[in-house]
Amino acid sequence: TEQIEQSEDRNALIEKALMDEYLHEKGYSLEKIKDLPHDLAEKLMKEALKYASLKLAEVEARAHFVEEIHDNTPSHE
Repeated sequence: TEQIEQSEDRNALIEKALMDEYLHEKGYSLEKIKDLPHDLAEKLMKEALKYASLKLAEVEARAHFVEEIHDNTPSHE
């Protein structure tokens, strides 16, 4: 459905930003990595992807936890 596609697109953008953040912390960027030796570029991309995946999982877990808290909080009506 369209909502799933939008969510996947948003996650892809966040994942790319997180990968860029990781690479930046290492002194690289997504653009500069293309100029590196293949082995180093591949290693850095794998590390960046792992970092981004873990961060996304953390954000999703927190969002789910907050949603559960709000769903289980009694309303004061």
